[in-house]
Formats: sequence, C-alpha cells, structure tokens
Amino acid sequence: MSAGAVLGWLVLGALAPGAAHLRAGWRKTGLVLLSCYAALLLGLLALGLLTDNLLGSLTENSWLTAILVGASALGVGWFALIVHSFVVLRPGRLPQAGQIVTGTLAGLLAVVVVVPFGVVAQFVWTSQQTLDGIFQQPPADDGAPEAAEPEPENPWAGRRRVNILLLGGDADDDRVGVRTDSMNLASVDVETGNTVLFSLPRNLEDVRFRPGTPMAERFPGGFRLPADPGGGRSDLLNSVWEYADSHPEIFGGKEHQGAQVLMDTIGYTLGVKVDWYALVNMWGFARLIDAIGGVTITVEKDVVFGRYNEGLVKAGTRKLKGADAMWYARSRTYSDDYTRMRRQRCVLGAILDQADPATVLTRFNKIALATKELIRTDIPRPMLKHLVPLALKVKNAKVSSVQFVPPLINTGYPDWDKIRDVADKAIRDSKNTKPAVAASATPSPERPAKTGKADKPSKETTEPPAKKTGDDPGDPGDPAKGLTDGCGSSLANS
Repeated sequence: MSAGAVLGWLVLGALAPGAAHLRAGWRKTGLVLLSCYAALLLGLLALGLLTDNLLGSLTENSWLTAILVGASALGVGWFALIVHSFVVLRPGRLPQAGQIVTGTLAGLLAVVVVVPFGVVAQFVWTSQQTLDGIFQQPPADDGAPEAAEPEPENPWAGRRRVNILLLGGDADDDRVGVRTDSMNLASVDVETGNTVLFSLPRNLEDVRFRPGTPMAERFPGGFRLPADPGGGRSDLLNSVWEYADSHPEIFGGKEHQGAQVLMDTIGYTLGVKVDWYALVNMWGFARLIDAIGGVTITVEKDVVFGRYNEGLVKAGTRKLKGADAMWYARSRTYSDDYTRMRRQRCVLGAILDQADPATVLTRFNKIALATKELIRTDIPRPMLKHLVPLALKVKNAKVSSVQFVPPLINTGYPDWDKIRDVADKAIRDSKNTKPAVAASATPSPERPAKTGKADKPSKETTEPPAKKTGDDPGDPGDPAKGLTDGCGSSLANS
C-alpha cells in the first residue's frame, strides 16, 4: 500500500470509523466500529426529532453536563481511532520517507479531529458557567419553598402573556444604590410572540403604590419626599428601587426589597402583573455591543456627551462601537429624557435585528462573558428552558412600542387611569396578526387622576398639562409604534 493510500484510508476512517480497519483486514473490529457509528448518528437524529423544545432543553444543566462529558469522551475516542487506524494500516512497510510523511500527517489528522469536540466542550462549559452566574434558583425565604419546577405541558400555568421588566441601571463609583434610569416592560404573548414594549420615563412623579403594600402605607398620596439640598429630587420613578433598598424598616426589617417593589409598582401603574425583571448595567451593555461587533445605527443629528461636552457622536449611518452606542442612547446634553428614551429604543431595535445566530456563534465567548457581567435577574433557572423558544418567537413576531412621554402623558401630573387604558389597548391590539401601524403619540386629553390630591408644581418637568382637543376623554388613541419607528428620522424630540 502506498503512502497516498494509507492517508486516504486514514481520512476515510476518520469520517466513517471502521473503514480503515476493514481495509486492513480487521473485519470484526471494522464492523463493530461502523455499527457503533451508525447507532450514534441514528441516536442523535432521534434525539433531535423526538425531543420537545430541544433548544430550551440545551439550557438545562443535565443536558449541558451530558454534552460536555460526551464531547470530551468522543474527542478522546476519535483521537484513539485515528492512531489505531494508522497502526493497523501497517505504515512500517513503507519506505522511510513515506513513513515520516504519513506519520506526520496522521498526527496532524489526529489533532484536527479532536478540535470540533474541543470547541463544543468549550462552548458548553462557557454556556453553563454563564447561565449559572445569571440565572439562579431563588433560595427559600423565611421558610418559603423554593420556586417550583414548571410543568412541561403547561409551563406558563395558563397565562396568555408573560411580562418581564427590563431595567437599565447606571451604577457608578460616586453613586450609592441602584437608580433605574431606563425602565421598559416587555409584555409577550406566549402563543404568537407578539410583544409590546412599554417605556416609562425616569422622571415620572407622584408614583402610586399598590394599595395595602408597605410603600402605599408610607406614601398614601404618592411618592413624595423633600427636595435634595441641591434642589434635585429623589422621589421620581427611577428612585423607587434605591429608596426601598435603603429603608428596610418599611418592610419589617427585610433587606433588598427594591427589585420587588419596583416590579409591583410598575405592574400596578400599567395594570399588569410583572413576572420577572432583568437589570442591565448600562456600561456593561456597551461591552455586549462590542462583543457582537458593534451596531449599525442612523444617528439623526450630532449627539454631544461628556461632563464638559467634550464628546461627540456624529450624525450619519454607520456601525457604532459600544461606548458610542451607549452615549447615543444615554446623553441628555442639549436634549431631554424623552428623546433619550427614543434613542434607547432604537439601540434595542438595532441589537435585536443585528444579533443574528451566525454573529452569536462566531463571537460566542465574548458575548457570554459580557452577558455574565452585565445582567442581574430573578428569572428562575428552570424557566429558562421555556423562555428560549418564546424569545425565538419574539424575534420573528410583531414588536410594538409605547412610550409614556409628553404629549401622551404629562410626567408632572400623571393620569394613572389613562396610562392603564393605553397599556390595555396596546396589549389588546398586539394580539392581532397584522403589523402594527406606525403612529406618533399625539396630544390627547388629560383626565384628572382620581386621587383627590391638589395639583402642585412639577419637580423635573416644565411642560404644562396637555390641553383638551375635543376628543373622547376615554379614548387613549393609538400611541403604539414599531420598535424602530422614528429611528434615523430628523427629530429633535420624540
């Protein structure tokens, strides 16, 4: 047998284990290897076809551990297969030069066949560590049982929608506690994936708390504190988490109640039940954008940023790195909260559109590391299996957006009934299969909140209450927009 023939059978043996052994006369060994190989392929095929929610199952520790062990064992086995195939082909009968060439190439082939298994094992290990670091089983609290494993046949317990609060926190060395400067509630239809993204402004005043809760007892007329020494306010919506965390005495001494209080407060404001939250460190988000290679965004006009206005994100359409994308989303210089909220929505839409599976796979390690560092959530690990297919539905479903900003809502004099009406209408409309109509929020009448509380000067907004336009006061209109509607437009405000 020539050197070329030895190498050829060796390569064929790597693709179809046992082929080289059959050629060398090891019939029984070759047939056993081929049979095992065929059984392995058929088993994997059956596993893929018969497993319900395969992608979701791949987030479970049991599956990840099995894949990790299996990939490692197969890698070692394939390496041994190449070595033994080379031996049984009896390369010692070749001339010395042929022995050197075939031995060298056989060694390289043995290493090459291990690489795919090593890559799989490394991906799985990284995935497992990342998921374990983000999604954890909540510990029992004061004797309460741990979160129950969702039933496979009914993971949503009969719910038609899942509501997840997406928060952007601006943690910094000179800032105490958590201030949630970006607050969006994603309400997802579990059947269709149709989603409404409700954006709430950070400067919403006189926040109401659900009756009967400790915060409602402390602030029966709404969240109101004395002005800060510098004249600023610490009683806006973005301060609820921090205030609750700083005052455990309100909750009978229980600490770290901020997340639960904010979830309940926003749920009460919108008239929905918030299931879980995910808090994203805004600057960690910049690392995620860098991990996917940047995002292409149309900057409608120059965005100035920095303590001394020294930074600039120039107008135009181009791929932005993480830092520039975050400054585009966060800067309020020569701008306001509402324009910033629109820009944040545009960045979210760009990431959702551009983070395709190919990008995620090719940059997996960087994305996993960035994700582990930037997300804090109370989503139970067992629910992740069911959230994965739901997220895939959302990717291809109708995603609309409602921003509770002027002129739709006056943040200094919020009409709580109107907010709930708008949210209810947007959710009902999202059930339709037709694409959402892109529409800008137009002035609509402000109904006085049914609180019996006298009007007062605005804390952090100068816009007057919206004037009546003659429309039906009970009609919230259609403020729903597509997630990226208005992105790239030459708008000074949104």
